[in-house]
Amino acid sequence: MPASLNSTRRALLATGLGASVAALSGHALPQQTPTRVAYPIIVLNSRDADIALIHPETHKVIGRVPTGKEPHHLYPTPDNRHVIVGNAVSDSLTFINPESGRVEMSMQGVADPYHLGFSPDQNFFVTCANRLDHVDVYRRVGVGDQMHLKGLARFDLAKTPSHLVFSGDSRTVYCTLQDSDEVVAIDLQRLVVLWRLPVGKLPAGIAITPDSQLLFVGVMGSDSVAVIDPFGGAAKTPRIVQHIRTGEGAHAFRNHGNKRDLWVSNRVANTISRIDMSRLRVEQEIPVPGGPDCMEVHASGKQVWVTQRWNRSVAMVSLDEGKVVKQIRVGRSPHGVYLHDRAGLV
Repeated sequence: MPASLNSTRRALLATGLGASVAALSGHALPQQTPTRVAYPIIVLNSRDADIALIHPETHKVIGRVPTGKEPHHLYPTPDNRHVIVGNAVSDSLTFINPESGRVEMSMQGVADPYHLGFSPDQNFFVTCANRLDHVDVYRRVGVGDQMHLKGLARFDLAKTPSHLVFSGDSRTVYCTLQDSDEVVAIDLQRLVVLWRLPVGKLPAGIAITPDSQLLFVGVMGSDSVAVIDPFGGAAKTPRIVQHIRTGEGAHAFRNHGNKRDLWVSNRVANTISRIDMSRLRVEQEIPVPGGPDCMEVHASGKQVWVTQRWNRSVAMVSLDEGKVVKQIRVGRSPHGVYLHDRAGLV
């Protein structure tokens, strides 16, 4: 594939990028077969290159399933038939059946899928290649076991693309550039970079309001979340409108599912904070030890599950009690977490 392309002429890469993506194999990868249980909790262990399966009632680890090399994030397919694990060093995706915990298929040739996601309309799939300094845009073709990804464009975006989020209308994807201290906006219809905006040292997680009018960026090199107006009002220039102080090492986000609240993990401060997206202020702070990272909200709205990056565990936080009520030992450097009984994403 071409190593460098003009960022405003990305459609020319469609054939080359698509050719590098293999069709779904349909074959399970070698693994330890877990005890079958309806919809286990899935925790991704980056340094062990596997997932831990946790019984949803006993909260015991019932299986460990290998993925590819250096997995970092996971994401459910639009039809919820699979949970996709991005294997950054293997340049592959692993598709997990969320009911059984088994690997059902794999996809090769997806370069360094550090962070990944589908657009709300389910047409686009985007990956941030953290170590390779580019963002790849694919179009989803087919559904279920017949799904594959057609490459549309590659954006060379130094340095260190980290996390992404889509606008509600699926026209734009916003990505953080961790070592360039910026956020970049990409138009998915025209396949062009719209703008880049400095936001502070080491931006990581990024979230968006339900109406797509504001972006929230975890600035790891500070103790705050940067709030961005991506449209810039009358001036039509993207701008930071506020900094919300949360805690040192503000990192990842998870919407609560009530279209109002947003959780951010403060990895150095060892806390998670609940932000009111309309008032732009912190409404609750809960201590979570061990480097809190990725989060998942239970459908009841009463639990937040948090991976503890440095503790080899995942924490269950009771929102009624405002504290960690259980820590479950998983594997090394737990990163992503998935609940089948999960709250909505906005």
